[in-house]
Amino acid sequence: MSKFKKFASLIAIGLAVVLFLSGCRGQSVADENIATRIDETPTINWGVKYDTRLFGLMNIKDRTVQGFDIDIAKQITKEILGDEGKAEFVEVTSKTRIPLLKNGNIDAIIATMTISKERLEQVNFSDIYFSAGQSLLVEKGSHITGVDSLTADDTVLVVKGSTSAVNIREAAPEANIIELENYSEAFTALQAGQGQAMSTDNAILLGMASENDKYELVGGTFTNEPYGIAINKGQDDFLNEVNKALETMHDNGTYDKIYDKWFPNDSDGKAAKGAKFNA
Repeated sequence: MSKFKKFASLIAIGLAVVLFLSGCRGQSVADENIATRIDETPTINWGVKYDTRLFGLMNIKDRTVQGFDIDIAKQITKEILGDEGKAEFVEVTSKTRIPLLKNGNIDAIIATMTISKERLEQVNFSDIYFSAGQSLLVEKGSHITGVDSLTADDTVLVVKGSTSAVNIREAAPEANIIELENYSEAFTALQAGQGQAMSTDNAILLGMASENDKYELVGGTFTNEPYGIAINKGQDDFLNEVNKALETMHDNGTYDKIYDKWFPNDSDGKAAKGAKFNA
């Protein structure tokens, strides 16, 4: 065998060993019992959004992420681990959050994640911590008081490709619908008078209402899309600790304090103690 072939063989073997060890290490992290690990190292790694107003948004000035999800995660960490417990935050998107959880890069996802039957095939969910659902955003003083009050004279603004238009057609078949490219365009159109209401998840609408106090949510929610904390399959001990922490937060009032801090003029998203997902 030539020196070149020997050298190439050694490189190939070395790469194989590195890949093998990396694979083993990743698997061990994903399979590690989180409840046991955090007893020894009191840190919980949370996957959160960095771009969602009121829930998880990066503050450019001090480079910290802030929001309802963040404060709930911090309080859960404190309930489980005490004052010495540390909550670490990792940015996730709707596309990356489940892969990061499955790979063991994060311990839990708290990122405006709707509990669904399809997602329950991949992950487990905590009790409901935010009662999300589709709602209506209107200008204050509007004649529209809820989805039942929409008529043929009303135009509702929604985003293309979302289920919002389908839900409006079912709930208020006489209403007119205009579909726009994104939430920003829809809210701009509402402010320009191109429609009388905008409709999507109340969580998104609450963020918009916080930007302009001339607008408010009306009529509560007319669909059920509850948010839960996603935890990997096989982590039942950790899941039980998270649910116990949520229960304690309801009992001692910290959940209400956090909710009222971020949503002072709205109570539709408050989750009941021990609220479960009903498929």
